[in-house]
Amino acid sequence: ICLSYSSPLSHLLVSPPRFTRTPEDQTGVQGGVASFVCQAAGDPQPKIVWNKKGKKVSNQRFEVIEFDDGSGSVLRIQPLRTPRDEAIYECHASNSIGEMTASTRLAVLREDQLPPGFPTIDMGPQLKVVERSRTATMLCAASGNPDPEITWFKDFLPVNTSSNNGRIKQLRSGALQIEMSEESDQGKYECVATNSDGTRYSTPANLYVRVRRVPPRFSIPPADSEIMPGGNVNITCVAVGSPMPYVKWMLGAEDLTPEDDMPIGRNVLELTDVRQSNNYTCVAMSTLGVIEAVAQISVKALPKAPGTPVVTERTATSITLTWDSGNPEPVSYYIIQHRAKGSDDAYKEIDGIATTRYSVGGLSPYSHYDFRVAAVNTIGQGPSSDVVEARTAEQAPSSPPRQVRGRMLSTTTAIIHWDEPEEPNGQVVGYRVYYTSNSLLPVNQWEKQMVRSANFITIQGLTPNKTYYIRVLAFTSVGDGPLSQDLQIIAKTGVPSQPSEFKGEAKSETSILLSWVAPPQGGPDNQITGYELVYRRADDTEEKKVSFEPTTSYLLKNLKPFSAYVFQLAAKSKHGIGAYTNELSVDTPQTLPSAPPQDVACTSPSSTSILVSWAPPPPEFQNGVITGYTVQYSNTEGIKVSKRTERIPPESSSYLLENLQKWTEYGITIRAQTEAGEGPESLQLLVRTEEDGTFLNQVPVCFRMVPVTNIA
Repeated sequence: ICLSYSSPLSHLLVSPPRFTRTPEDQTGVQGGVASFVCQAAGDPQPKIVWNKKGKKVSNQRFEVIEFDDGSGSVLRIQPLRTPRDEAIYECHASNSIGEMTASTRLAVLREDQLPPGFPTIDMGPQLKVVERSRTATMLCAASGNPDPEITWFKDFLPVNTSSNNGRIKQLRSGALQIEMSEESDQGKYECVATNSDGTRYSTPANLYVRVRRVPPRFSIPPADSEIMPGGNVNITCVAVGSPMPYVKWMLGAEDLTPEDDMPIGRNVLELTDVRQSNNYTCVAMSTLGVIEAVAQISVKALPKAPGTPVVTERTATSITLTWDSGNPEPVSYYIIQHRAKGSDDAYKEIDGIATTRYSVGGLSPYSHYDFRVAAVNTIGQGPSSDVVEARTAEQAPSSPPRQVRGRMLSTTTAIIHWDEPEEPNGQVVGYRVYYTSNSLLPVNQWEKQMVRSANFITIQGLTPNKTYYIRVLAFTSVGDGPLSQDLQIIAKTGVPSQPSEFKGEAKSETSILLSWVAPPQGGPDNQITGYELVYRRADDTEEKKVSFEPTTSYLLKNLKPFSAYVFQLAAKSKHGIGAYTNELSVDTPQTLPSAPPQDVACTSPSSTSILVSWAPPPPEFQNGVITGYTVQYSNTEGIKVSKRTERIPPESSSYLLENLQKWTEYGITIRAQTEAGEGPESLQLLVRTEEDGTFLNQVPVCFRMVPVTNIA
C-alpha cells in the first residue's frame, strides 16, 4: 500500500483528508468478486475517487457503492477477469484543504491456478424470511489453509457489527445473527472467506423482513356504565393491530387525550364526580386506519312521574288504564296504585307492569276508585302521576235484600218490609216479591209483584190461617240478584211473624248462644208473650222443644261436643204461635275425649320390649277428631322410673316399647287426644318382660288390671 499526502493550506476550523480505512490487497478467482473498501475523514468531508493505473475506473463490471454516511465507498469488481483486472487501484480522497491517495493491488487466478489452501465456501447463506422483531441467522461455513476469516457484506457494503449495540453480531461459527430484526435489515447478504492465499465470495442470498400489517381493532371495547350522581368510573379501551395503534378519548369534538401523550394500545379514561350523562368515544388509529367505539355513561336518577292515566275500558270488576311513560330513559317497570275513593287506607299496589296499558281487576261493581301510576328504574321508584277517578260498571246485585220482615194487617192482608241489599252492585231499579202457600212449588210458579221506588209492599187476598212463604229479590239495569231466604207468615191477625236475623254462636263445647231480632208487634193486643225453640242434632231425627219468656237471645246448654245442631225459632202471642224461622245450623267445637282407648292389650315379644295395642275410644266419647295417642309406662319394682312416648299418629293401633329391663314388671296406660288436648287414661295393665331364651310363641303373658281412673 502506498500513501501520498499534500496540503496547499491549513486553517484552524478545517482539516485535510485522513484515511479511516484503506483498501487491502486481494487475490481473487476468475469469475468471482473483489471488493475494496476505502473511508476517509476530514473537514470538509473528503470526496473519494477510484483510479486504475492513474485513471478513474469506468467499466460495467466496476461498481462504486457509497456509504450512507458519506464517509467513503466500496469498489466492487464482478465478475473478475484475468489478466485484464490485475492492476494497481488507487483510492483518492480530497477536500478543499488537501488530498490523499491509498493504493492496493489485485491479483486474479484461474481455478486451475488456485493453490491448495485457497478458501472454499462450504455453506453459503440461503434465502430467508423473518418477521420483524424476530431473530434472523444467515449461515456461512468456509474452509482453507490456513483457516479463512469470514466477513459479511450487505448490499455490497461491509457489515459493521460494532455500531448497533450488539443487535447484529457474527457468531464463532461465522454465521451472522441479527436480533430484533428491522425493515432496514432487509437486503442481499454475502459471506466472504479470506486467508493468505486469497478471497472467495459466497453466492448472495436475500433476507426479507416481513412486517405484519393488520388494521386496528378493539380487543376490549369500552363498556357502557350506569353510575350514581357524583360517582366515579374508569373506562378501559384496548386496541390491537400491526403496527400497534395509538388510542385516545374524545367527548364530542373535544380531545380528552393530549396529542403529545397518546398511549399505544391501551387507554383508561378516569372520570370523577360525574353529574351528567354523556357518550365518550374511544379512537384507535394507525397507518392502516382509524376506528371508533362509544361508551355511554348514564348518570342514574329516579324516573319522572308518568302522565295522568286515562280510563279506556271498564267492567263491573275491572278498570283498564293507559298512560304516557313521561320518561325519555327506559324504566324497569310501572306500579299502579289504587284505593276506594274517599278512603283513608293505604293505596294497594300492583307492580312489575312492563307496558303502559293495564287492566286492574278484582274491583267491586259500581264503585268509585282513585288510580295513579309510578315508574321504577334501577335507582328506585319515582313520584306518582296525578290521580284519575273511575267508577266500575253496574252488575246484578250479588246479595239479596236484607231484613225481610212482615206482619198481618188483617186476616187477608200482609205488609212486607225489607232493606237494600248489602251488595247492590249498581242502582237498584226495583224489587220483585214472590209469595205462595205451597212451598213445594218452584219459585217461578209463585205469585209475584213488582215494587219500584219503595222498600215495602202490601199483599192482599191471602187465605186466612194459611202459612205463606215470601221471598224478595232486587234488580238493577243489568239483571236480577239472588232471592232472600223464605219469610214465613201465618195469615192470622195478632200472630207474630218470623223473628229475623236468627244467628247462633258456640260459646263452649256444650253450649250455643242464639240471637235474633224480634218480629214487629202490631199494637198492645198483639204483644209477644214468648218464644218456642225447636232443635235437634243434625244426624238425629228426634226434636226437642224449649219455651222461654220474651227476649232476643238464649243460651242453650248441655249439648254434645263436636256436633252439628239445627235450630228453628217462632214467636208467640196470646193469639197463637207464629211462623218458624228457616233452619239454622251451628256446630259445637271439639273437646277432650271423655273415654280412654278401648281393648288395650300388651305382649312381650322379647326380653327388652313390650307391644301395646288398642282401639280408639267409642265414637260417642271421642268429642272430636282423634289426633294421636300417648303411652305412659313405668317399672313397678325397685326405683320407679316413669316414661312417656311422643305423640303416636292417630291411624296407629299398636306401639312397641323397646330398651326395657329384662324380667321386669311394667305398668302401662294409654290416652287419646284431640286438638283440645288429652282424654283420660286407660286402666293400667301390668306386664312382665321375658327372660332371655324364650320365644314369642312360647310367651305366657300374665297381666292384671288395676283401676286408676273412674269414668262417669
